[in-house]
Amino acid sequence: MCGIVGQISNEKFVITDTVNALKRLEYRGYDSVGVATMEGDIYKDIGHISPFMAMLPLVATNAAICHTRWATHGKVTKENAHPHASFDGSIFLVHNGIIENHKELKKKLSISGIEFVSKTDTEVIAHYIAYEIQSGLSIVDAIRSFMGVAQGTFAVLLLHKEEQRIYAFKRDSPLVLGILDDGFIVASDIYAFSDKSPKAVFFDDDEYAIISPDSYEFFSAKGPIQKQVTEVTWTGTVEKDASFEHYMIKEIHEQPAAARRLLASLEGEQSKNMNELATIARSIDRILFVAAGTSYHASLIGVYILNSIGVEAHTLIASEFHNYMLADEHALVIAISQSGETMDVVKAVKHARSKGAKVASIVNVPHSTIQRLSDFSIEILAGQEICVASTKTYTNQVIALLRLAQLMGFETDLSTIPDDISKVIESSEAYVMELARTMKDTHDIYIIGRGISYPVSREVALKLKEISYIHAEGMMGGELKHGTIALIEEGVIVFAFIQGPDYDMLSNIEEVEVRGANVIMIADNPNFSPDFLLSLGTMSAFPIAATIIGQLFSYYIAKEKGLPIDKPRNLAKSVTVK
Repeated sequence: MCGIVGQISNEKFVITDTVNALKRLEYRGYDSVGVATMEGDIYKDIGHISPFMAMLPLVATNAAICHTRWATHGKVTKENAHPHASFDGSIFLVHNGIIENHKELKKKLSISGIEFVSKTDTEVIAHYIAYEIQSGLSIVDAIRSFMGVAQGTFAVLLLHKEEQRIYAFKRDSPLVLGILDDGFIVASDIYAFSDKSPKAVFFDDDEYAIISPDSYEFFSAKGPIQKQVTEVTWTGTVEKDASFEHYMIKEIHEQPAAARRLLASLEGEQSKNMNELATIARSIDRILFVAAGTSYHASLIGVYILNSIGVEAHTLIASEFHNYMLADEHALVIAISQSGETMDVVKAVKHARSKGAKVASIVNVPHSTIQRLSDFSIEILAGQEICVASTKTYTNQVIALLRLAQLMGFETDLSTIPDDISKVIESSEAYVMELARTMKDTHDIYIIGRGISYPVSREVALKLKEISYIHAEGMMGGELKHGTIALIEEGVIVFAFIQGPDYDMLSNIEEVEVRGANVIMIADNPNFSPDFLLSLGTMSAFPIAATIIGQLFSYYIAKEKGLPIDKPRNLAKSVTVK
């Protein structure tokens, strides 16, 4: 979840340069931030990066590491913020991941007289390595020793005081080296340096690197290894149009362009990959999707469409995939992830591969871990999402799944989808803003759907929870009477999504209306006189267009409440812990 960046160069640079690179990863966490230099200067504080940068002194160095935190172990305090220093002041490091046996390691170090100043698992790493060095090991052997005893996940950047080197090592958590003209950047994500260089070297599990200003060396447990330099391309941008107050609304409005970009690619440079994926899918017994959050809701749409044409397909939340899904040589597992680094999805993919399943992926970030673990991969080309809430990623994930289904026999015209999205935003935004003004004090919203609108209900509920801080439940309309209807009372808001002539949904609406619910209907059937009529060029656009209405409601309700829309509390965009 956390973002880490290290920078090293023969020429001195100001530490704000390194923190600027970190700011490009702030979507990974924004509870606290900190930076350390090779000279031993440490600056850290709670809160976001921008105010922290404003108070940083203009310190110059040849090597620095920094960190933006999403808290897992230890509350959000200055003491718990990274970087952490060793007991003797010789080691400074930042860490993304979770050391699962940190309590056991901490107990052993405490018996040796080492005192801890934070409540984090990360501080254990610094003390352990410093203790091993004092016991006679070299710094490299101390790092190897830690990697041998550590359980859990980690990407670590380490400075040894006064030494012009960055030591980097990882297991499961993402880490990549960027090659600059005047040195190197090592980070959680290519986006930290994609504005400076396209040259990247990706770490694999249980590898470590020694990075100097003009060279780098990679090692595994067996010794030195040669690594491939990858030329990366990335459609992301951090620029925010001044006409948009928040990134979320900017990204909602970017969806037509993102959809056009993907459709063109699926017909062009990615057509070969997509055709090969469809060929594999036709030859396999069953398709198993694995995803989390918004990506899971997109996968539900894929399951619905594929089953409608007789293709056996299932999906499951990634964290439970190994418990409930049979992945073997007869299955094609399709992993869906915005970042391509979601830890639960990575674990599920590794499990599927170990069972002999073919693995494909649908990702937004190129060269990510999940893509590199896949036999086939489709890039959705949504571009960088700065807001924690996924909007254009969801849309392009659904389009990619529609294209796969189309190649397998699903009859549809995808070419109208970008214009359909534009029309929905243009025709709905003003009315959503009007209704949102009356909904800012709402505590509960229930969202119902059937068939292809059921995944929409789940996704809209998620957006209302994460952005508007409203308790929202998305459910199948038929399940209302099995418990939830007991919560329907006078004035409760119910969103109803209806695709086509679904009269069962009308019955569900009547069930809540007679109990006093205020129903907002979103439908593509004019005979139902919906509050929002979706006039679409293709039925396939419905789950996208309907969800966009929900995105707009989530945004404008949150805006009415004065909430931190782009950085909602307790959330991070890239979930790299289990």
